[in-house]
Amino acid sequence: METNIFLIGVIVLILFAIFDITVGVTNDAVNFLNSSIGSKAAPYKVILIVASLGLLLGVTFSAGMMEVARKGIFHPSFFTMPELIMIFLSVIITDVILLDLFNTFGLPTSTTVSVVFELLGAAVAISLIKIFNSNESIIELGKYINTAKAMVIIFGILISVIVAFTAGAIAQFLTRLVFTFDYQKRMRRYGAIWGGISLSMILFFILEEGASGASFISRDTINFIKHHPGQIIGSSFLCFTLLFQILMIFFKINILKLIVLIGTFALAMAFAANDLVNFIGVPLAGYHAYINAMASTSPLEIKMEALTQKVSVNTPVLLFAGIVMVLTLWFSKKAHTVTETEVSLGNQGEGIENFESFGFARLIVRQTYNFFELIKILIPKKIRLFIFNRINPASAKTLHNKSENTAFDLVRASVNLVISSALISFATSLKLPLSTTYVTFMVAMGSSFSDQAWGRESAVYRISGVITVIGGWFLTALIAFSCSFIFANIINYSNIVGVIFLLCLTALVIWKSNHKHNDRQQKKNSYTVLNLKKIKDAGSAKNITFDQIGLYLREIKNNMDTSLECLFLQDLSGLKRQVRSKRKIQEWSNIITANIFKIMRLSKIDSEGINHRYAITTRCLQKIADAHRDILLRSHTHISNHHAGLLPSQVQELREVKKVFCDILNEVELSLTRKQNINYQTVIQFNEKLNYLADELDKTQVKRILDESSKTRLSILYYSIVGDIMTISRENIKLLNIFHDSFD
Repeated sequence: METNIFLIGVIVLILFAIFDITVGVTNDAVNFLNSSIGSKAAPYKVILIVASLGLLLGVTFSAGMMEVARKGIFHPSFFTMPELIMIFLSVIITDVILLDLFNTFGLPTSTTVSVVFELLGAAVAISLIKIFNSNESIIELGKYINTAKAMVIIFGILISVIVAFTAGAIAQFLTRLVFTFDYQKRMRRYGAIWGGISLSMILFFILEEGASGASFISRDTINFIKHHPGQIIGSSFLCFTLLFQILMIFFKINILKLIVLIGTFALAMAFAANDLVNFIGVPLAGYHAYINAMASTSPLEIKMEALTQKVSVNTPVLLFAGIVMVLTLWFSKKAHTVTETEVSLGNQGEGIENFESFGFARLIVRQTYNFFELIKILIPKKIRLFIFNRINPASAKTLHNKSENTAFDLVRASVNLVISSALISFATSLKLPLSTTYVTFMVAMGSSFSDQAWGRESAVYRISGVITVIGGWFLTALIAFSCSFIFANIINYSNIVGVIFLLCLTALVIWKSNHKHNDRQQKKNSYTVLNLKKIKDAGSAKNITFDQIGLYLREIKNNMDTSLECLFLQDLSGLKRQVRSKRKIQEWSNIITANIFKIMRLSKIDSEGINHRYAITTRCLQKIADAHRDILLRSHTHISNHHAGLLPSQVQELREVKKVFCDILNEVELSLTRKQNINYQTVIQFNEKLNYLADELDKTQVKRILDESSKTRLSILYYSIVGDIMTISRENIKLLNIFHDSFD
């Protein structure tokens, strides 16, 4: 009966392996997709096809990695099959929950680090239980756990983060000096050499990463690859340089696109070869533990020394895992979210920033700026001018096809792939542990920094994002260890009940995270609707902008209606929700303003009167956003500080003001979205009524101040709300006037 329970545990492990592959590929797709997607080296489907082929080939190289889950972190000869099943269940449940949460927020992390620290946490939990039950000393923990492995991985994280960023920045700087942003002219001169360097490094990366795990490559071939890297790189460099020169001269092929696609294939293959163990290694280890135990006379007591032996995995199992990886790559919406995070942090142009700035990021930006100002003083002026002219991003305007809406160019994409491949290959040859995620992400950030993608307008937000991602990496280790440690104790002390509880918890977390992700995507989609990057016609841009302003005013109206009611009811939680929306309102205002500037550029009308009206429009939008924010923050501060609520008479008066205010916004919204004159005089009458109400309320409020029924803070709040509402109303009238006078 007890063995049947552990058979159920093995089945759960195998089923969860599919979920683990899904969440793992969702997070790690950024490693091999970001360069090709960011540079638009090919249509999106072509990129996915190339990456899919890399995944399918890579899984056939992964057999040699499966031993990591069996004996890399702990010594299985000290554990029984039931103990190992508990460890593996804790690991797989933690891994699914942890990676799904990171995917929801679009943060790339390391699946290798997560599974290593999950194994460590669960193994420590079970080992401590064994030690306490047998009255052993805590010092004996060392014989159960390979603690040195965890320390090496932590050290690898720190080194890989610094080295990858530095290497990416230096390589991109030198490459940009050679090619500049207007690289197409210089590709004819140096392109074949760059292609030879790039593809020879990528080829060596494929051989170094794939050969050791491939069953169909002989041991002699593997030894040759490992002991003759210079010969392989040198000969392939000469061959590829000649080939690329022929392709450019006779076939006019853009070799950078080939490099990026081949690099995408190589990184996808390496990911599947190295990281598949993170997803199916634990379930397979649990399966082998059960099979070996059942072959003995005492399956519940025998030590699992058999797991220290070399393991062979059937090719059909690997191919099935590869198919799941490919399907996830094609259909996972969260994979797109994680990829967008890295691409947005390296975007060469302006756009909506995904991260808010914070103090430490601002300090880094300030100190970095001061450092480079000092460097400018030390470098002679002629050298400075030469470097500036070579790496000036402004020259990208002559080359960058804006209709493609690329985040960065093919030169940077190829540098990202080549440097990532070189670093990973070098570390692999030296047997140094590192994470593919950490290397590819930090190389991409280093090249972005060197390319001046982090300009004065965006640096603080980009650095905030990078710090957030790096902080998440260290949290991965801490959360992975802690959760698996707790889960192992739950399973040990409550058996099947604990497993059922954890499965229900996993289902709940995944459901909630999917709901959260959908909400985030809907918010992002609303920004996408407002963006005019792909619009090239001034007339279409104007019509869309009318709709945008109408939606913007509708959002203001709905938010103000809800916020004021929360203030009247002293609903602090409701006000907090509305305060969080102020960033959205401000971003809408900024996007619409940017779109108005685009209309001005597309129209190319050099008329002082018309351009002045555009300027007035942008000021109106900003004043509306400022007044809206002022009402929200004042109301939230008043209630959160537990000050006295508005008097019943004040609530009644403000509700009357709110009704007239909402009527004004509603009429202006309809006029803009329908692009026709709708009750213009009615809007003017509403505004006059609002002004009359404000005058009357001022007199009433003065009486309350004199009889001290309205205290100072309450009076300030009351006057501010009325004043801000009048400001929003006044700016709406201006928008309506401009619409009829100019845009119609």
